[in-house]
Amino acid sequence: MQAPEVIEVAKGSPSLPPPAPMEMPVQSLRAPPPHEAGPVPASRGVAIRRVLVIAGAILMTAFGGRQMYLVLNGAGQSVLGWAVLILFVVLFAWISLAFTSALAGLADMILGRRNAVAADGLPALQARTALLMPCYNEHPARIAAGLQATYESLAATGRLDRFDFFILSDTTDPDIWIAEEASFLALRERTGGEARIFYRRRPKNIERKAGNIADWVTRFGAAYPLMLILDADSVMEGATIVRLAAMMEQEPGTGLIQTLPVIVNATTLFARLQQFAGRIYGPLIAHGIASWHGTEGNYWGHNAIIRTRAFATQAGLPVLAGPTPFGGHILSHDFVEAALIRRGGWAIRMVPELPGSFEEGPPSITEVAVRDRRWCQGNLQHAAVLPTRGLHWVSRLHLLMGIGSYITSPLWLIFLLFGVLISLQARFVRPEYFGDERLLFPNWPKVDPVLAQQLFGATMAVLLAPKLMAYIVLLFDPPMRRACGGGVRALCGVLIETLLGGLIAPIAMLIQSSAVVGILLGRDSGWNAQRRDDGAVSTRAVIAGYWQYTVFGLVLAGAAYAVSTPLFLWMTPVLAGLGLAVPLVLLTSSRSAGRALRRVGLLRTPEEAAPPQTLQRATTLYRQFVQEPDEDALRRLLRDPVLRRHHLDALPPPRRRGEGSIDPALVVGQAKVADADDLDRAWASLTRAEKAAVLGSYTGVTAILSLADRRA
Repeated sequence: MQAPEVIEVAKGSPSLPPPAPMEMPVQSLRAPPPHEAGPVPASRGVAIRRVLVIAGAILMTAFGGRQMYLVLNGAGQSVLGWAVLILFVVLFAWISLAFTSALAGLADMILGRRNAVAADGLPALQARTALLMPCYNEHPARIAAGLQATYESLAATGRLDRFDFFILSDTTDPDIWIAEEASFLALRERTGGEARIFYRRRPKNIERKAGNIADWVTRFGAAYPLMLILDADSVMEGATIVRLAAMMEQEPGTGLIQTLPVIVNATTLFARLQQFAGRIYGPLIAHGIASWHGTEGNYWGHNAIIRTRAFATQAGLPVLAGPTPFGGHILSHDFVEAALIRRGGWAIRMVPELPGSFEEGPPSITEVAVRDRRWCQGNLQHAAVLPTRGLHWVSRLHLLMGIGSYITSPLWLIFLLFGVLISLQARFVRPEYFGDERLLFPNWPKVDPVLAQQLFGATMAVLLAPKLMAYIVLLFDPPMRRACGGGVRALCGVLIETLLGGLIAPIAMLIQSSAVVGILLGRDSGWNAQRRDDGAVSTRAVIAGYWQYTVFGLVLAGAAYAVSTPLFLWMTPVLAGLGLAVPLVLLTSSRSAGRALRRVGLLRTPEEAAPPQTLQRATTLYRQFVQEPDEDALRRLLRDPVLRRHHLDALPPPRRRGEGSIDPALVVGQAKVADADDLDRAWASLTRAEKAAVLGSYTGVTAILSLADRRA
């Protein structure tokens, strides 16, 4: 194989369609945005719903704050007392807004909006839509299975001619990269989708997922008025995709429509808890926020359809000033993109009533901790976006709530610690009964235990009420109730999820608190591939990772018991979760525990009881593909001439002298290959970055092939 022939063939890559560039300017957070949206569809009654939800939360918070002030009595006049009162007001406002939003969701579901979209027939489509699946070091079997199932489902609708599929790889592992290419070629062959399934890999994953999507927009966006963003574990039914595209065509002023992805394919106990909670409580919560967000909705980064022009003209993300973790590229890009698109005059909507959108969840607490560390940093970056000129106030609220979803964990922790300190102060510090003023009666600085119990009960009621509302909705939905195993089994599932979720909550509180502290200290979270399948973690690893939680729980228990037995009993849920951290993580990471509950019909969801055809097809394909043996990138290329030809054709032209920057990994890798006489030794001497650089270069690949020819 001669290098000149390789260069000539590479002028037209078969992996991609013809370029269709579209400008995507970086947006200024200080200058007024450009406005070019069509008419924003009206949201009937949204103003009234916003008043009821927000005013209701404010009234509940005011009442709760007053009750806490009465509970603290004289202790509330101390510095600790005021600190506890302020923390309580902030935290109670958080759960009050969730409660009133859930009430709005209950009203929305009772009014029968759940199946309004699903009942419509499939319309004809005019615009072309690109389905984009960004991936980063994911198992190719998962990508191929989800895309093929979605492709076949779209073909069954008779609307496939309006859609193209793009695998947008940011993969850095060379073995996974070459496996992706092989999987892509096999996917095309199985589906006959050579003209509409494409693959592109970026050598440098600049700006991560946001940069991956932006790169596609600037290269191909002009050919596709609409784009639907998938995640590596996403599966969507063809009818759902067609309806989303039709909604965008019918609403020229809408920039983005977000679906409600349902968690599926859970195996471990932790994943099945998430799957059950998302399926039972998720629709109520989603209907609630959709009802009062209206056209100022949010974006969760995947399983959403976007108007390409709106995204290109409004959502070019700037680089935040300052060093990481607060500066640099925005990690949690989706909230910001939604806010910028809405700032430009485009509507952002959610359609929780539209079924057929699926995703997978992390299998263990440990995997959630890894993901949350990155999300925490990204959400805290939103503080720099909040002052952006021209944002809608609801968009600012989304950003605030994103920040609050992580800040509330350390606030809860501080609230608990300050509560213990107040109790210690009341027990061991002599109070000042009269202070500096001359009073006829003394000031008794004593916490009111009866009122404290009542307030605790009311707080727990507000916290748990959305689960009760969701269960009531389930009881009045016969198909849903039967799919969950009946009302009794569903109730048992709610109780199990509530109990285990309550025990996990203090562990999650400490995990998120440590993440916030680490970020405030300047530690960057990085970007790692998400583990999705097996949640199994060795006992030694769990002990090493969670013994600190147990020790903290024991110390907190000792302090509470030293104050009084009632305080110790009041804090039992928190103390139990921390004290049992190690066995709890091991139990919830277990597949056998998840399967045991499934066998008796607990934590069952409709998709688990009777999987939709598209989801079932994706699962079957994945089990088939994942059985294929993993193979080293070099051996795969040398063994498969078709793959080798494709790989070479897809590479960019060789770098000319003075063109672009020099890649140190490529220079070192090529030097190692040139200096070697044995192919295996040369390949083994390369680092992962050097292997990827050599495989991404014409000269590097041809040098490898020449070395292989000499060995032959």
